[in-house]
Amino acid sequence: MKTRLFPFVLFVAALSAGAGWFAARHWPAKLPEPPSGARRILYYQSAMHPWIKSDKPGKCTICGMDLVPVYEGEAGLAVGAGLVVLSSNSINVINVQTDPVRHRPLRRTLRVAGTIEDDDTRHRILSAYVDGRIDRLFVNYVGAEVIENQPLAAVYSPMLLNAEREYVLLLAQTPDSTTPREVRPALLEAATLRLKRLGLTETQISALPRKSESELHSEILAPMSGTVVARQVYEGQYVKEGDKLFEISDFSTMWFQFDAYERDLPWLRADQEVEVTTPAVPGKIYPARITFIDPNLNNPTRSAKVRVEVRNPLLDQDSRRRRELYHRLYAEAAVKVDAPDVLAVPRSAVLSPGAQAVVYVDKGGGTYEQRPVRLGRVGDESWEVLDGVGEGERVVTAGNLLIDAQAQLNRSVNAAEQGPAPSQTSSGDARDAREGTAPGSFTETQRTMIHDLLAVADAIRAALSGDSLAGFNQHAAKLHELLPGLLNAFDRSPTWQPLIVRIETDAHLEKSADLKAARKQFYALSNAVVELAQKLRAQQKEFGSLKVYQCPMLKQAFPGAPSKGLWIQLEGPLRNPYFGAEMIDCGTEVK
Repeated sequence: MKTRLFPFVLFVAALSAGAGWFAARHWPAKLPEPPSGARRILYYQSAMHPWIKSDKPGKCTICGMDLVPVYEGEAGLAVGAGLVVLSSNSINVINVQTDPVRHRPLRRTLRVAGTIEDDDTRHRILSAYVDGRIDRLFVNYVGAEVIENQPLAAVYSPMLLNAEREYVLLLAQTPDSTTPREVRPALLEAATLRLKRLGLTETQISALPRKSESELHSEILAPMSGTVVARQVYEGQYVKEGDKLFEISDFSTMWFQFDAYERDLPWLRADQEVEVTTPAVPGKIYPARITFIDPNLNNPTRSAKVRVEVRNPLLDQDSRRRRELYHRLYAEAAVKVDAPDVLAVPRSAVLSPGAQAVVYVDKGGGTYEQRPVRLGRVGDESWEVLDGVGEGERVVTAGNLLIDAQAQLNRSVNAAEQGPAPSQTSSGDARDAREGTAPGSFTETQRTMIHDLLAVADAIRAALSGDSLAGFNQHAAKLHELLPGLLNAFDRSPTWQPLIVRIETDAHLEKSADLKAARKQFYALSNAVVELAQKLRAQQKEFGSLKVYQCPMLKQAFPGAPSKGLWIQLEGPLRNPYFGAEMIDCGTEVK
């Protein structure tokens, strides 16, 4: 037995000795302690960029300087508020993208809608110059295309006939007649002037000597080329001097007119290029230019009329000529505007979590700084920056929403570590007092945004009252542009913010294909706006003139809806948006 166990004992002893040597070599019996009196190093930090930290010595990933140690008991270098530090993995996951702040052209395309009107400077009413009888009409229907000096009608007028014969007799007198030679030119001039006053042209007067004695009629000629838009006379009708006979308009050039709102006026100027389209001529673009901007604003809508001149080609169809664009057509246009190079950032870089717009600036090393900015004009892709960032700095254009969420979380954690906040009631009242949002007081920005909201809401109502689907879609788009600024203006106003948030929830109006769908969308928005209007009327004297109306017949339009539909108007009289022309004055005022 002893002989068999001896080799096994030798093997175990050798194994134990080897394990002891390996443990002594690689795992000391006790972790090394710092020298007596020395402090433990917590981490290493960059002196120039304090957000760069590491658990071991190294160099700053931004400036290349050596990281300095931060010992136990030290606070380290302070990191500025609003900084968010992300790992490289986090940056890749949320796909952070940046773009430099630089000077770039500010381009914008304004989408507008309006109507095609005739050129008001080329519109003529042809009246009777003399009493007479219309014996023949050469143009007897509205819409006829005429050219200048084309005969429109033949008139029998004893007064005109006598004046013509007097002129012919004077012209036919010989030198040996009883009329003195020196008087004859003056008499001819007077007779010619009288004929012109009676409506004859130079050509007609010069043709009088060749006119037959049996011809008793004179022709009424078109004073201009154009389209006959009205006819107030028939064959056999007796007319008196001053009676309207024809109305002619030159449709070769049309006026496209649209409303430009106050915020769009800085972009517009005369001679800007405009591309006009209309559903009546699908697929065709009419290039044109702005010729006039009305300096008088429409007070309820806070908009100005803009005029664009559009060439209207002449077509030959079925042996009849007509213009391609009809009078009073609905049309849309894209106004392409630009500004000289300005300091700008991409629109996606701008966030508005509060009343102050902010961007996030890439500081390097995975660190992003929240930076308040003051903004100017907004383009299709860029936003003008007046203050807050400098040229060459890189701002976050993608992933900034998640970075902002992390910044909000960091502030919440820091606030929790610093202790409980002051009383909500006292701080809220103080904040309202600071920002001018206490009852009875608005800041200038808030007052402007409220007026803009009420104007757009009233414009939407007016479009529905007038059964204008195009007007509803146009003003609904303007409402969408207004919402961000409205929310920002009341972001820190507990008195008014709930009402504004409710309006924002119901204000996302979709483009409607028919009036019934448009009115259904308007119902929810209108109720929210009325709730705000009633509080404004109760607390703000300047809004005391707001009109609130209700429709008792709403269930007929929307089965299942409440019995009354509310809406606001900036001024009377009552105009029902739920039924339009069908029952335009149905409703009562809510005092």
